[in-house]
Amino acid sequence: MLRGESLAACELCPRRCGAARLQGERGACGAAASLKLARAALHLWEEPPISGKAGSGTIFFSGCPLKCVYCQNHEISTGNFGIEVPPARLVEIMLELQGQGALNINLVTATHYAHLLPHAVGEARARGLTIPIVYNTSGYERVEAVRELDGIVDIWLTDFKYADATLARTLSHVPDYPECAASALAQMVRQIDARGGIVFDDEGIMRQGLIVRHLVLPGRAGDSCRVLDAIWEIAGDVPISVMNQYTPNAAMRTAGGRLAGPVSDEEYERVLDHADALGFTTMYWQEGGAVDESFTPAFDTTGVLAAADGPILPRA
Repeated sequence: MLRGESLAACELCPRRCGAARLQGERGACGAAASLKLARAALHLWEEPPISGKAGSGTIFFSGCPLKCVYCQNHEISTGNFGIEVPPARLVEIMLELQGQGALNINLVTATHYAHLLPHAVGEARARGLTIPIVYNTSGYERVEAVRELDGIVDIWLTDFKYADATLARTLSHVPDYPECAASALAQMVRQIDARGGIVFDDEGIMRQGLIVRHLVLPGRAGDSCRVLDAIWEIAGDVPISVMNQYTPNAAMRTAGGRLAGPVSDEEYERVLDHADALGFTTMYWQEGGAVDESFTPAFDTTGVLAAADGPILPRA
């Protein structure tokens, strides 16, 4: 499935939109054939075993298979902000981030470019890349793609956004999200288990494994609890990250309603209490006031161009 020719009628994500990306047509994700990146830099605000003190080497891919109405990264997810670069540049960026001291290479929303990863990671390994590969995903993945990335991805940093299909349709325009996320998570768990389970180094940094993220949304604590139920049923006592960083974007503030404001302390505590009641023993959570610009980095094409390249205007 992860082949360059698959872009002739793209089926990389569960939408299987069939876009002729090789001929320049853009898929539902907003991407055509060219690789487009928005930022590549050290990031200190992931979960502690991912960022540590040195930082995670994050590479932000432009576009996204989801269309979340509340997206905090809308400049790149739906605005497609970024710079087109050749696939060989992706290899160089990985090595540059390792040279800057990154603890891992963190591929943020690479679903629609997953066909490039087997060669890019393999080439980077051949040229001296030794740090883990983190696949930072919305959770909206095809099982076949997850399976083909086995041995390439070391750490799955995956969202599980919704348990309710109607909510997924309303907020992200993908009614099949719950079933796709559940199937993808089950496959991730099988692959990590087959490789010996979750592995941390002596400093508490994850070298292999899985973390399941969930962003609590205002007024949706009930669905959040059902998401935790689903994660427990599929993966058992897997590390989870229950996030309190929902920040209303301009569209949500204009629309008004519950999504125009932050998650209340009571809602967040309800979800955390439910996680405790289920039995999760490794849970990352955020204290009040977690909504901060640091969680949404500047998408200014930092690190995308080679040092020798002249200035290039980002393509909208």
